[in-house]
Amino acid sequence: MAKEITSRSADYSQWYNDLVYKSGLADQSAVRGCMVIKPHGYALWENMRDVLDKMFKDTGHVNAYFPLFVPKSLFEAEEKNAEGFAKECAVVTHYRLKTDPANKTKLIVDPEAKLEEELIVRPTSEAIIWNTYRDWIQSYRDLPILINQWANVVRWEMRTRPFLRTTEFLWQEGHTAHSTAQEAIEEAEKMHEVYTRFAEDYMAIPVIKGVKTTNERFAGAEETYTIEAMMQDGKALQAGTSHFLGQNFAKAFQVKYLTDKNIEEYVWATSWGVSTRLIGALVMTHSDDDGLILPPKLAPVQVVIVPIPKPSPEIAEVSMKIIQELTAKGIRCMYDKDDKNRPGFKFAEHELKGVPVRIGIGMRDLEQGQIEVARRDTKEKQNIPFANVSDHVTNLLNEIQSQLFQKAKDMRMQNSHQVNDWKEFVSIMEEKPGFVYAHWDGTSETEDKIKELTKATIRCIPLDAVEESGKCIYSGKPSNKRVLFAKAY
Repeated sequence: MAKEITSRSADYSQWYNDLVYKSGLADQSAVRGCMVIKPHGYALWENMRDVLDKMFKDTGHVNAYFPLFVPKSLFEAEEKNAEGFAKECAVVTHYRLKTDPANKTKLIVDPEAKLEEELIVRPTSEAIIWNTYRDWIQSYRDLPILINQWANVVRWEMRTRPFLRTTEFLWQEGHTAHSTAQEAIEEAEKMHEVYTRFAEDYMAIPVIKGVKTTNERFAGAEETYTIEAMMQDGKALQAGTSHFLGQNFAKAFQVKYLTDKNIEEYVWATSWGVSTRLIGALVMTHSDDDGLILPPKLAPVQVVIVPIPKPSPEIAEVSMKIIQELTAKGIRCMYDKDDKNRPGFKFAEHELKGVPVRIGIGMRDLEQGQIEVARRDTKEKQNIPFANVSDHVTNLLNEIQSQLFQKAKDMRMQNSHQVNDWKEFVSIMEEKPGFVYAHWDGTSETEDKIKELTKATIRCIPLDAVEESGKCIYSGKPSNKRVLFAKAY
């Protein structure tokens, strides 16, 4: 099965699509631009969701749920936000179908069932949430509000790719309300750090922390904090954003509160979110031509035991003991009971799905008191005595997690460049895109021109950017720090 995957070097885009579909992460849908998330893909999302949900709750947030539909008048209230998402909106105009009088086997929209006000299928939930917050907030005693919701959203995309860009996708979106600007900024920065820790500690993906330029900010935000990751083809992927919204939404929806001095003030806001595109990030950062490589902390199955050549009562008994020991340590295991396919086929199947550790047990192994342990990332194998299996596998999973992160970090370093010359900049973007740190004059005009000529965008202004005098890569005008340029998904 792995041989059916297009190689990365031949066609990176097709390689990615092959992996998503053939590894069982997703399937194509009857709805253009949408996908079916299959059990393997959804189990991966559940693991990601559960970790993030705990991180949110550990920082004081609670979950709620808001409607899928947003009245058009509410959506229009914050002009920048409405303008930013207008081209991607799906709109509900009617609420009923009826039988076509000319053809009784068909249904048509009932013209008499037109809505009094059109409804927007949420591309994001600021409008419906801030309209609700107006009723919830009266005084400083009602603040802060720290709410997250797990939901789906719809953005009508013209060009789609599974997980990376789909018309409907799953995500979480946090929406918080605060009494001061400083408190809201600290919230946005805190969630920026949460996303960074999740990406690096759980996804094993190193990220660059920064803020977006005015052109690239979330529509309606005063500041957008981002984490940017490099994929194996050198392109960037935005892996999470956190927004300081100022008082824009509070003013649009008249959300005010009485201070402890009995003065009426507008509330300060943030929003932040990550989506199922993180699954695409995992695929593109770690995987190879034989299938998925998943970081152990998130893999749906961390260890699989394959009986050789097929299941037997004796092998099953030993396997169950091993699984019991590993499960007691919180390790997710499975015993492959398939007795129809040969071990080689099953090895390839688990390799394709990205199971981090595979244990093979045959009758000869039982006699010798040892088992074969193989790791997915490097394909290395070792024979381990039964008594050492639990500790060995635990340490091996930690080692794989750590080495995946380091490998991705090394790859990013090898494909990152400091550039001062426009010709060199263009050459890098044409040959093999990477991360380019270069000076920029701070104007939207220059930013737009660079994008037009090279398709590279300013991914962020890194938070750790060093103050240094230089000249803009394109205009030659003065600049005091380098920004991060890259082509991106």
